[in-house]
Amino acid sequence: MKEQKEHQTIEKEKNKKNTADFCPYAKKCGGCDYQGMPYEKQLKKKQDFVRKNVGDLCKVHPIIGMDNPFHYRNKVHAVFDIAKGGTIISGVYRAGTHEVVNIDDCRIEDEKADAIIRDIRGLLRSFKIKTYDEDTGYGLLRHVLIRRGFSSGEIMVVLVLGSPILPSKNNFVKALRKLHPEITTIVININEKRTSMVLGERETAIYGKGYIEDTLCGCTFRISPKSFYQVNPVQTEALYRTAVAYAGLTGKERIVDAYCGIGTLGIIAAPYAKEVLGVELNKDAVRDAVINAKRNNIKNIRFYQADAGMFMTGMAKEPGERNGSNAAGADVVFMDPPRAGSDEAFLSSVVKLAPKKVVYISCNPETLARDLRYLAKRGYEVKECQPVDMFPFTGHTECVVGIQRKHI
Repeated sequence: MKEQKEHQTIEKEKNKKNTADFCPYAKKCGGCDYQGMPYEKQLKKKQDFVRKNVGDLCKVHPIIGMDNPFHYRNKVHAVFDIAKGGTIISGVYRAGTHEVVNIDDCRIEDEKADAIIRDIRGLLRSFKIKTYDEDTGYGLLRHVLIRRGFSSGEIMVVLVLGSPILPSKNNFVKALRKLHPEITTIVININEKRTSMVLGERETAIYGKGYIEDTLCGCTFRISPKSFYQVNPVQTEALYRTAVAYAGLTGKERIVDAYCGIGTLGIIAAPYAKEVLGVELNKDAVRDAVINAKRNNIKNIRFYQADAGMFMTGMAKEPGERNGSNAAGADVVFMDPPRAGSDEAFLSSVVKLAPKKVVYISCNPETLARDLRYLAKRGYEVKECQPVDMFPFTGHTECVVGIQRKHI
């Protein structure tokens, strides 16, 4: 009887904990699939999902989870609107709609970022700044984007406006920094188009240097408003260290870092390789990548603004002098495509280039499985897969896969 009571007490405590972990916005927001679910169960579901998709192709290692799976997102985006009673609200769109769900504190977002967004909301009325209305096209403030350096603590606030003029700009900056002196830069981004895209093309820094820096795997990176940078730096370190390990670098390899973004993975891998070529279509990211390489004194890396598939096809066709280089081939290809995975044109370019190893970073096990099967039919062996929980409380899982060319 005593044991039964103890068991009931334990179960009550578990239920309390699970209830406490449940997000009050979960049903409205739709951003987190696993709210209210114990973290260990989330990890098991993700492990099973990866195994279901790629387990027949290679060994799947146990997923790398987080010690503290809360408030991990270092990039926070809020859309602004007016509620029916005239109250200014900010948050995210309700799933499948353009109805804004007002959110004060998200359990997976950086707490400091959420506090800054709440205070911006409070400043709007006193500065007579109207929020943008999607239906009429009137109003000024459309979105706020905040990025925080996990290691550096630097904070960037991006105010996305529907027109270039921010009334009482200097006073607004002073008022915001009085509330949050930890803010290191404030940027105005102008998006005058009626579009679902958050950021426009034009931007100007109204306080600070217009970017932040952060440290990842011992390297320092410059992060601009439009730069891609993984939102969970703690898990990104595990992800990138695994990717470098799967490449099996000895200091003699030539690497192509496709979809390189601001150069994070290529720069981290460069000290262990002979040469790295980073390829990225986004010109802003390429600019940051070049600066990042200089910032870290990495001299054996070059960046190209190009379509990665076309770049590699060119490498395969002209091994003697492609893309301004006089060295032939590539030993390793790092690829980190979007959720849709790679298209056949890109994958065929990998096969033509014929690197000894491919390291595939994926945020979608289903498209990953499709792409791995393509490579497996064309001379490659899928060796191992390491799942990493980059996005706790959501259904998303990141994977690193080691792939090797047969008969090398």
